[in-house]
Amino acid sequence: MSAHAFDAAGAPTDKGIEYCPFIPVFGAPQVMFAKGRGTELWDTDGKRYLDFLSGLAVTSLGHSHPVITDALTRQADVLLHVSNLFANPVAGHAAVEVNALLAEATGHAGQIFFCNSGAEANEAALKLARKFGGRGRYSVVSAYGSFHGRTLATLAATGQPAKHEPFQPMPDGFRHVVFNDIVALEAAIDPSVAAVLLEPVQGEGGVLPADPQYLRDVRALCDERGLLMMMDEVQTGFGRTGQWFGFQHAGVVPDVVTMAKAMGNGFPVGAMWAKREVAAVFQPGDHGSTYSGTAIATAVVSAVLGEMRRINAPQLAADSGRELSAKLTELPGVASVRGAGLLLAVELEEGIEAKIVYSRLLEEGLVTNAVTATALRLAPPLNVTTTEIDEAVGIVRSVLQEFIS
Repeated sequence: MSAHAFDAAGAPTDKGIEYCPFIPVFGAPQVMFAKGRGTELWDTDGKRYLDFLSGLAVTSLGHSHPVITDALTRQADVLLHVSNLFANPVAGHAAVEVNALLAEATGHAGQIFFCNSGAEANEAALKLARKFGGRGRYSVVSAYGSFHGRTLATLAATGQPAKHEPFQPMPDGFRHVVFNDIVALEAAIDPSVAAVLLEPVQGEGGVLPADPQYLRDVRALCDERGLLMMMDEVQTGFGRTGQWFGFQHAGVVPDVVTMAKAMGNGFPVGAMWAKREVAAVFQPGDHGSTYSGTAIATAVVSAVLGEMRRINAPQLAADSGRELSAKLTELPGVASVRGAGLLLAVELEEGIEAKIVYSRLLEEGLVTNAVTATALRLAPPLNVTTTEIDEAVGIVRSVLQEFIS
């Protein structure tokens, strides 16, 4: 079988193939990475980079972490997958551990549904909300600027109308309100509404934290109207914000929590957690997934959670987040820094375009992304060192000097 080489844009560099094999949904990348270790990445030319994006808040323990690699390889030698007609002890162990983490955060017993991604976790939550609501009570209210996934239902829940247009008509039963506006939320609730779905920090919306009082008011409103409060913790969960989950900053207890990204540290896995009395509305056949609770994925989940507990990942995120934020705030060209823990947005001074700065940072060996037209998103591994923070801040300082008159 012949091997083929491709450039960073995915185009062939040999004569064995005539066109890029990938459907062009992501656009042409600027770099092709070949290796990662900790907070470092190397491209196919051997150039070193600092990864301050973590695959969009995924590799929260860093690349090729030895504990995760060991768990993955050991499990691969024992059992990868069996049908959900049967059980496996690895998934059961992971479910108990994740439930224990949520019980610590909420004070409530719950149950877990494992899946493959954040979008699938949110799909499960949307179906659970409809089953909970019953006939005629099926609508879900979410916020403008939110992001909940790319499937049709999770895209409909996503409060970004421009993303809906190519795929109209969108599924019925979704409405959007201004984020952090409890009056707008209350006005949107009618007898058809079953649940409210929110992010504690809108990641793709620009790293915009929810006001703690807003989330407390949402909880009170859901209690008053008999609605589910569902928190999308796909990007914020597992220590990223300085707590195990972002909702903890507000002291609220959601009914449903969705998660993914960091819980697999790069291995595709997601989960939905629900309070036991809410989860009980699902019965056999109501939902499922071929790969729900597969042994290889849940072995990784247990390894990730165990290592995060060992290093106290939330505390690391809180401490390093304060350090990184303070150092970035001092830089010329930075208007402000917002976010929580190690999920930060650097708002640039007027006239400085984030996409151009992002490209220059990448050229200089720092991986970030332009989350808005005027802001960069930084989400380094939770175990990032002070030395790495200083190196990254130095690169940002050097690049921003090019844009300051």
